[in-house]
Amino acid sequence: MHFYAALFITPLLITLTLSGIGYLFYTNAENALYDDLFFGDSGKEETFTLEEGIFEVNNTYEDYTVSKVIMLDEPYNKRLTLTGNTGDEKYVFLDDNNQIVGDQKAEFTYSNVLRNLHSSLFIGGTLVNYLMELAACWAIFLLLSGIYLTFKGKALQVRNTQNRRQNNKRNHALIGLIITIPMVIIIFTGLPWSAFMGSQINKLGESYPDLGNTEMRYNPPTSDVNEIPWATRSQQEPISEQHEDHKGHAGHHESGARTPNDISNQLSVEEISNRADEEGISRPYSIIYPTDELGVFTVSKGSNSGITGLDVSPYEETTNYFDQYTGDLLGKVDYQNYGVIGKWFTWGIPLHEGHLFGWPNKIINLAVCLGFLTLILLGFMTWLNRKKKGSLSAPIKVSKKLSIGFVSLMVILGLIMPLFGISLILVLILELLLNLMDKRKKEFS
Repeated sequence: MHFYAALFITPLLITLTLSGIGYLFYTNAENALYDDLFFGDSGKEETFTLEEGIFEVNNTYEDYTVSKVIMLDEPYNKRLTLTGNTGDEKYVFLDDNNQIVGDQKAEFTYSNVLRNLHSSLFIGGTLVNYLMELAACWAIFLLLSGIYLTFKGKALQVRNTQNRRQNNKRNHALIGLIITIPMVIIIFTGLPWSAFMGSQINKLGESYPDLGNTEMRYNPPTSDVNEIPWATRSQQEPISEQHEDHKGHAGHHESGARTPNDISNQLSVEEISNRADEEGISRPYSIIYPTDELGVFTVSKGSNSGITGLDVSPYEETTNYFDQYTGDLLGKVDYQNYGVIGKWFTWGIPLHEGHLFGWPNKIINLAVCLGFLTLILLGFMTWLNRKKKGSLSAPIKVSKKLSIGFVSLMVILGLIMPLFGISLILVLILELLLNLMDKRKKEFS
């Protein structure tokens, strides 16, 4: 099963690994690629207030609406996310004078391109997302079954007459032993974002709030809150109190700046930013606009934002909800409020992405990924050395009997990773049918 699994999912594993390596360095790549947007200026000397800058952006990009404002530390410019009438997104950057520096299409940024390749091969859809998740799950099986075969088949043993195939096989087994534990950790810490297992984790957190998040009711995550921490991005926001003088559904703020939803008496982003400062929320953080007259301003900072310049330590994660009319703090969820699962993945995701503890994290992840690619290459070369023309040349079975420990491990993995468990059952049924067909052929021959 190890051989056939490797044969069929290797292309996906290579894609996942290479795109993962590219994503490890997305902040470094984007700082260089988008230097003018991130750190440049508009060349205009006139100074706007932040609200005037947002007003100018709304007028310049008429088919778009500002949905969030990201307040970054120096020397980064402010970054506005705009949502178009057709659902597409733009990023617009404001300099120190709150003047427009430039814009970029969200889907074509380096980080988003690598993320889409890594998770869905640019195709998207449930089937493709499941396929990528399945490849990651089977990679864990390959690593663990490889260790089993290494000791069962004595693959590390040096023979008197060692040929090229045996050398490749031994090196394949040796590298597998070295990288299995760190590679399994990297894969497992990426699974919370997966389509099937990720949804199961969210459901577990919803059913048992003490394990996942607070007792706030859950709401499916949407694309306009990607920088909200993992542990709170599925929570339903508190509702702003709608006073009698706030019931208008259209109008303008006193400053003259049009609010994204044209809600009368809504506070400005600048006022919400001041309230965040008063609450001791330090930059970098993002401010997400309310979606309607009952919504709230969400001020958030997360350790797994995927936004260059926005990532922070897991301990600094916080999500704050402000009344859009009064600026009152209606709710606050910090890292300390997370349950066991929430805390684990708050650490796990930045570890997976390579920015939990700076450059050493990136170098370790890179070394493990390169080791995994070498493992694949050596396995492929071992097969080519053995392969006979016109034959698949699968390896000889080490033993027909599997140990109870290994079988138990596969059952546990199947329960932890349901998609893998389902596929494993299907593979076993298929293998059983093939064995029955072989026996029938032998009986009639």
